[in-house]
Amino acid sequence: QTAMDQLHMHFTQAIHNTVFQVVLGYVELCAGNADTKFQKMQYKDLCTHITLDSYIPCLTDLCKALWEVMLSYHRTMQWHEEHDKQKTVPSQAVDDAAGEPDELTVDRSYVKKKLEHGLTRIWQDVQLKVKVYILGTDMSNFKYDDFIVVLDVISRLMQVGEEFCGSKSEVLQESIKRQSVNYFKNYHRARLEELRMFLENETWELCPVKSNFNIAQLHEFKFMGQCRSPSISPSRQAASSAGPALEELSLFQQYHQDGNPFEMHTEHKEEETEDVLASNGYESDELEKSVYQDYDSDSDVPDELKQDYVDEQTGDAPLKSVSRETIRSKKKSDYNLSKASAPILTNTTLNVIRLVGKYMQMMNILKPIAFDVIHCVSQLFDYYLYAVYTFFGRNDMYESSGLGLISSRLRTTLNRIQESLIDMDPVGENAGVHGPAEDRKEKVPSPHLSQMVILTDSGTLYGLAQRVVATESLVFLAEQFESLQSHLDTMMPAAKKPFLQQFYSQTVSTASELRKPIYWIVAAKAIDYEQMLLMMAGVKWDIKEIMSQHNVYVDVLLKEFEQFNKRLGDVSRHVRIPLPVSNVLWEHCIRLANRTLVEGYANVKKCSNEGRALMQLDFQQFLMKLEKLTDLRPIPDKEFVETYIKAYYLTENDMEQFIKNHREYSMKQLANLVNVCLGSHINKKARQKLLAAIDDIDRPKR
Repeated sequence: QTAMDQLHMHFTQAIHNTVFQVVLGYVELCAGNADTKFQKMQYKDLCTHITLDSYIPCLTDLCKALWEVMLSYHRTMQWHEEHDKQKTVPSQAVDDAAGEPDELTVDRSYVKKKLEHGLTRIWQDVQLKVKVYILGTDMSNFKYDDFIVVLDVISRLMQVGEEFCGSKSEVLQESIKRQSVNYFKNYHRARLEELRMFLENETWELCPVKSNFNIAQLHEFKFMGQCRSPSISPSRQAASSAGPALEELSLFQQYHQDGNPFEMHTEHKEEETEDVLASNGYESDELEKSVYQDYDSDSDVPDELKQDYVDEQTGDAPLKSVSRETIRSKKKSDYNLSKASAPILTNTTLNVIRLVGKYMQMMNILKPIAFDVIHCVSQLFDYYLYAVYTFFGRNDMYESSGLGLISSRLRTTLNRIQESLIDMDPVGENAGVHGPAEDRKEKVPSPHLSQMVILTDSGTLYGLAQRVVATESLVFLAEQFESLQSHLDTMMPAAKKPFLQQFYSQTVSTASELRKPIYWIVAAKAIDYEQMLLMMAGVKWDIKEIMSQHNVYVDVLLKEFEQFNKRLGDVSRHVRIPLPVSNVLWEHCIRLANRTLVEGYANVKKCSNEGRALMQLDFQQFLMKLEKLTDLRPIPDKEFVETYIKAYYLTENDMEQFIKNHREYSMKQLANLVNVCLGSHINKKARQKLLAAIDDIDRPKR
């Protein structure tokens, strides 16, 4: 027993002396003088004198030295096991013959038990010494890569503990968690501030990436390839269960003779080369551009070209072989179509994606703070979405448009982001009003659009290129988040999973909804709807004969649409306009035009049956020419106009029913319908009754 106690004492002493000498060596080296005061210090105080530059080398040497101590103990246990086996086999026969009491066996089992018990004690000593070292330095200002190295080293040390004595290393976990929460809070605050700066300097130009760009190509996401456990491929799983798998060697088996699990590996850094940027970017040459754009409908395109990513070998050749003349002779505008092309993103989008990779890397090593990290990941997305909305989508005219441009879900999301993340008073004039300083520390000021971005020039369709890059880069970012959802879900503690689900269903999925308000601003300004109203007001509608010629305002309106179509084509030469975007733009323009037509018809004071027929002729002419300009089907709000024109012919009873059923028309539009019909087929009494019915309708605010 005494021998065993002494053995343990020697190991405990060895741990104490080893860590003290390692740390002392670094402290004296960095102090640079032969002062002996450090030698008299307590280990705990000594740890606080480690400089930031020497922190990682010292931690690594500390772990290397402690590994040697634990390896010695491991070898001691192994020696006893081997020794016991050798003794047991020959002595078996002697014991059976002599029938002596097996005191040796008792001794052996006592030694074995003592040695096994010692494992936990020694590991506890190791943990406590490393804990003191971890907490001795404020790591909040470490570089990200350095902090990841610290986490890696401690993670490796925990693996040693697991193999050494089956320990979960609670002491190490708690101390590294404390440092991580502190570090991460500071790191995230700095990154949000940096993101604001990026967004305020962003000119929303394309960052030219390859057409097959994928986040897995970024070195920040390389770690996902190494930790495939959550989503291991079924084929690989089957293969591993079918054949006899090679057993993974434990660290003690790998490094039994020589080497050390804490040797710093620098060679893997060289693998971190990326090849994501397109070599030529977006050139002005039309043939180069054809890789990014489309020039014909995809009905005659082979199926393999319609897949998400076009094979560089097979996909480029047919596109490049198209002659310039063929391209120029295509009637359809390239922006109308959307096949596989390079993703639309900016440098800032790429930075956010890289940052998400870094956060996930940290989460991967630090499971206990996974929720804190995911919460911060969600804030990066929130802030990007909020910036795109405030720069390009905020407009007071939405409510009056009655088009429901911002869904209640999107509005709720924007309000939530504003309340939880945006510091509405960054100057601090009303600091008290917006909550305590601690709360405001967690918030970021609202970003401001760079003055380099001009959104008021009609020649560029009110900054359409920048709007497309901003909005579609947000949609692209949302798609990347979608692809990471299952991975994030496996890292999330069960109790916090609803937060993640809500973030995806309420926020990530709303990204594409921003297209409506952002592109509506372009549509509202691109066509002169006011001029159309004035021209319609000059038309005589109480005519007595059926006309065969439509009115001039229709031609003027169509001219506006042709001009819009041409400008859209001009923009698409610089930035690819995906199909959903051109659809939204056309839909908005046509809706606004159709609503203007109804408003124009509702301003008519006198109208005959023949006048109503002329309205129908005008509208049919407009539709016929419009359908040649756009592929959008059905034409939006077509019924809105047709129903209004035809309502003129309704009888009194049908008109009353119409008023109750068609709340999409304004009070003024319905009242005009009644007033215009007066004298032709509705008398004064009926008119009073119908106007009263209009007043009675309790219209919900649109």
